[in-house]
Amino acid sequence: MAYADTLTASLEDYLEAIFHIIAEKEAVRPKDIARRLEVSNASVTGALRALAERSLIRYAPYDVITLTPEGKVAAKDVIRRHEVLRDFFVKVLAVDANDADSAACRMEHSIPKVILERFIKFAEFVDVCPRGGAKWVAGFGYYCEHGVESGNCENCISLTLDEVAEARKAKGVGGAGMSEKLKDLKPGQKGKVTKVAARGETNKRIVEMGVTPGTVVEVERIAPLGDPIDIKVKGYHLSLRKEEAEKIEVAAL
Repeated sequence: MAYADTLTASLEDYLEAIFHIIAEKEAVRPKDIARRLEVSNASVTGALRALAERSLIRYAPYDVITLTPEGKVAAKDVIRRHEVLRDFFVKVLAVDANDADSAACRMEHSIPKVILERFIKFAEFVDVCPRGGAKWVAGFGYYCEHGVESGNCENCISLTLDEVAEARKAKGVGGAGMSEKLKDLKPGQKGKVTKVAARGETNKRIVEMGVTPGTVVEVERIAPLGDPIDIKVKGYHLSLRKEEAEKIEVAAL
């Protein structure tokens, strides 16, 4: 039976905690988990045994805890659900970051995959639509707090049309010729993939990671020497080698 069919919300929390502690400290011990989740040592022991029985972790008393390959996949799936929900609440619904994180914690265990993917699609749409973006989200936040006076919509649409026209003028007619390499984006910048020029196994790896034309990617971090480049795509955190990022063309958003 697959792990997703047998994991409770509580076990998913333990798996997520183990993944994050490994990322921070490389080694995980039961006391680290107890401290992070604010639970008793006895509760941790029971959860670790349950996860080990499902072959998601390697666990033995008085030894460090590690994730199996299946455990890493399961943990990343839980984390992806959490981050997609949190980002949607913050970036689209303009919810306070702490409130968004708490809500994501409660919802991540039960949201169906088809709805999660729709959240991602809508967030991408907000990024690429001329009427969307940060200003649109800020406007929604203002509306929630203060409401909106009738008549403002015409002015907003007029400003949007002006901004689109200016953007096209800056890029050239139709926006042609303005693609750049993914490796040239700075941390925090987003881009819409326009072309993947890699071939063979490199192309296969990139496509399998979800980096395909039309996809919105965000650069999260660039290593000091420029390699690797950490990106977020469809809610996943991925690391690309510089030579892979060189083969991906994007239109900056």
